[in-house]
This record gives sequence, structure tokens and C-alpha cells, in this order.
Amino acid sequence: MLSLSFLVVIHELGHFTFARIFKVRVEKFYMFFNPVFSIFRAKKVGGKWRFRFFARNVESNMIDMKDENGNPVLDRKGRPLQRPMTDQELAELPADDWRRDPQNTEWGIGWLPVGGYCAIAGMVDETTSAGELATEPQPWEYRSKPTYQRLPIIIGGVLVNFIAALVIYSLLMFNYGEEYMSLSNATYGMQFSEVMQEEGFVNGDKILTINGQVPETTKDVVEWAIVEGKHEFVVARPKAGSVSTYDTITITLSDDIDQKILASGTGMMDYRYPFVVDRLMDGGAAAQALMQAGDSVIGVNDVPTMSVQDVQAQLRLHPCETVDIHFVRAGEQMTAQLFLSDEGLMGVYMKSPYEFLETTKKEYGFWESIPAGIKHGWEVLVSYVKQFKLVFTREGAKSLGGFGSIGSLFPSVWDWSAFWNMTAFLSIILAFMNIIPIPALDGGYVLMLLWEMITRRKPSDRFLEIANNIGFWLLMALVIYANFNDVFKFFIK
Repeated sequence: MLSLSFLVVIHELGHFTFARIFKVRVEKFYMFFNPVFSIFRAKKVGGKWRFRFFARNVESNMIDMKDENGNPVLDRKGRPLQRPMTDQELAELPADDWRRDPQNTEWGIGWLPVGGYCAIAGMVDETTSAGELATEPQPWEYRSKPTYQRLPIIIGGVLVNFIAALVIYSLLMFNYGEEYMSLSNATYGMQFSEVMQEEGFVNGDKILTINGQVPETTKDVVEWAIVEGKHEFVVARPKAGSVSTYDTITITLSDDIDQKILASGTGMMDYRYPFVVDRLMDGGAAAQALMQAGDSVIGVNDVPTMSVQDVQAQLRLHPCETVDIHFVRAGEQMTAQLFLSDEGLMGVYMKSPYEFLETTKKEYGFWESIPAGIKHGWEVLVSYVKQFKLVFTREGAKSLGGFGSIGSLFPSVWDWSAFWNMTAFLSIILAFMNIIPIPALDGGYVLMLLWEMITRRKPSDRFLEIANNIGFWLLMALVIYANFNDVFKFFIK
């Protein structure tokens, strides 16, 4: 929630900033939506800041037009025409009436946490219908500005989100450096998912090349194989009974490997490393069996286990059962009997893979971190755009997730580096998704503006309202579907 709230606020600040640069009024600036009432709102009225908590929304300062006989003036469809209150009418309002000083922005927090908005005067969007606009365009309205000013107002949010991601990545490079695990340092080989094993891989294989290219990380493997369709793998496989000599094997993945991986939901591979106890949980099964820190598990119930993944797979088969754990302590092989938990756990904390596998780390000075952060941010964007096509496949649609999926990307224990890394990643996603030319998204407005610039014809406010309504409800349907997927995965799978 903190990450998304931050991203929504800076996105809307992008729109706000460009609107104010071109002297367009911003009537409201809200984090989250506020139908009927707001959790909090603030506005400068009569030279004083005024605040309200859990209060009904302020009435509009637009009023119905009347003829000389006091009757409402209607348009051709019978809808009342409106106009902004005159300066005299505003001055006659009570001193604490929030409709005074319409040039000042109302700031607030809504109660419906599905985004936020920046209500720009004279703009048809999710907060304002065509019928709510003044009969005549006002000089301080969005619609009265030329296209070269309206365009930056629209793309301001996307621009700020992308720049924010680059800034965050640059600061992360400066503060933490760049550390990653290289496939060339996979001392114990790779642990492959069931799908990959069905394709011909064997746990312990080391990936050498893909279509003649040498991958650096598992990210390269996923992107090349799933997104770019590079399916010819050359791997080094340990010879039977040996850990130092290898056979070279060529494996060609199935054409539908992307759908198989998406359907499995388990990924492709991970690094293998030994299961070595770091410390024991008080009262846990391992502590009761007198195991010690440094014990290296090599088998469960006479089944040899060469990696953490092997041990975990065997333990999951025996919840609430007594098992024999074979381990090595100070060069001596030993066995202990443990009664596992209902989740098949021993009650130990394992040593980190970084204690067994060498990582590659780069340090950056302040000025070096800027181009490094920009380069990394651009690579993340390009990678995401390439992967976006998978959304339109059958399994890709099934894998769509909502707020639960977003939350699962963050670690369960607070970590500043992980938080800002994920925030930067989500900022890039938000920027890209918003620039897609769909009505109700920024990209939809950009498309309309480009149409106006090319044809010299401005779409009617009514057309924009209908298009935005269609786009908005399509997006709401997508949000509901994505979050339903989260619920389904949590309760069914």
C-alpha cells in the first residue's frame, strides 16, 4: 500500500505540475477515490487552510443557467446547461464555504483505494462528465489550451513515473551497488522445475549456451527462452559417478514452452546449493534431536539429497511423520530421527546460498550510478514490453494478478533495498500501462490529441465522455478479473 500510494501520488503530481505550468486550474488532487465522502480533505479558503475528516464532498461551484424568467436553460437533449459561479456569487458565500477560491486546489484522501485522481478544470475524465462543464470554455480550463500545452499535461504522469524509476534505480546503484549471481558460478548446477525436467533437463545441469549465446543470469534464460523464443540449449551434465567431468548435451525446448511455464506457475529453474543448518529454532524438531549449526543434510529416509531443493521436496512428503535425517558433521556421517511439523519442516534456519555461490558485484560512485541506473531502468522497461505479449495468450491471461500478486512481490520482512527495487519496477509498469492507447488511460487522451493535431478537428466532449466511460468500465472489469484470479489461486490451488 505504501509503494502504490507513493506511485499514485507522484503520477498525479506529474499531471498537476504541468497543469499549473500552463495556468490550468486543478480543482481536486486525491489519493484514492472519494465517492460521496472523503477520509481527509484540505483547502486554502479565504487565506486560511481548512481541514475536514470523514466529511461529505464539497458541492460544485457550477450552477444551472437560468433565463430571464428564472427557468433552467436546457441543451438539445433536455439537460440543464451550467456555468461557473460569478465572482460576486462567490463573494456572497459564507467565509468558510469551500466553494470560495476555486483557483485553489482541494487536497484529499479518499476511501476507495483503487488509484487516485487529479481533477483538472475543463477536462472530461473519470471525475467530470461533459454535462458538468461550463457552457463556454474558460481561459483557465484545460479545453481552452492549445494541443501543445494539453499534451504535456496528459503525459506528465507517465513521464514522472518513468523518471522516478530511473532516479530510484540510480540511488540504489549508488547505495547498494549491483550484485547478481552468474550462471557461470553455478557450482552445484541448476535445479529445474518439473516442466523443464519433462523437456529433458536433469537437476545439476549447467547451462552453457542458448541458440549460440552465453546467458549471464537466470533472467537472461527466461527472457530468451520464453519471450524471444530461443529454444536450443547446450548444457554440461555431470557424468555418472563424477562431480568434476561433464558430458555436453543439446536440448531443444517445445514450441509451447511459454504456455507450459505459465500454466505451471513454478518458474524454470533455480540455483542448487547444499542444505546446511545455520541455527536451530527453540523447541523445534531438529533441536530436540540434538542437531547442531553446521550440520549438512545429505539424505532423508535413505533418499540422497544433493541440494536444498531436494531436501525440501522430501520433507514435504512426510508432514507430521517421523523421518531419518542423514547429515555430515565435522566429516562424520550421522543420522537423527525427527518428527516433522504439519508443514513438513525440521525447525531450522538454513545458511544463505551466498555462502556457497560466488556473486558478481559492482560498486558505483555517485556520478557513475546515474548512467548505470538509467541503463538498468531502460532494460527493465524493454524487458517488460517484450513480456507484455504473453498477457494475450491463454495461460498469460490466467496468470494475471491483482493487489495480492503485487503484494507477494515484496518480501515478508521489511527490506529497504527490496522495497525501492519493487517500487521502481512498479513505477515502470504504471508508466507503460498508462501510455497504452485505451480510453480512460493517459494513452487514450494522447491518441485523441494526436488525432486533433493531425486532422485539425477536436473530438466533442460528449464523444470523450462516452469513450472514457467505456474504457473505465473495461479497466474495472480487468481489475476485478485480476483480483478474482488472486482469490482463486489462494483458495483453490
